[in-house]
Amino acid sequence: MLYRPPPRRRRAATVAEMALVLPIFFMLTFDTINIGWGGFLNNQLGSMAREGARWATVHGKDYQSENSKSLTTKADVYNNAILPRAAGLDPSKLTYDVTWTDSTQPAESQVTVTLTYDWTPLLYLGRMNLTSKSVMTVTY
Repeated sequence: MLYRPPPRRRRAATVAEMALVLPIFFMLTFDTINIGWGGFLNNQLGSMAREGARWATVHGKDYQSENSKSLTTKADVYNNAILPRAAGLDPSKLTYDVTWTDSTQPAESQVTVTLTYDWTPLLYLGRMNLTSKSVMTVTY
């Protein structure tokens, strides 16, 4: 029978390996969280821009004249369609622009809603401006 000496104990090997692996593991984990949060914000901005454009299209000139209401303004679109859907966003970092293009033919009148959000990711990525734009034809 062969004699095998007992294995040598490597007490510091685990600590050294963890010192190399843990920073990479945490960096990948936090980057995944940041990318997921950025994707969520991008989808939310797109949804808010579409909802703002949809709300503006059904509150056009015909809506104003038929319901004896004042002309829809940028602030109306923001307060009624965009801001209520801004859950999880800081409204002070959200900028918006709403433009209407009038045409001689009603079927060609359009409204454009552009949203920009100044986002700072959780870690070392710097500031980013997320932008979403939606264009729809005025229907009412």
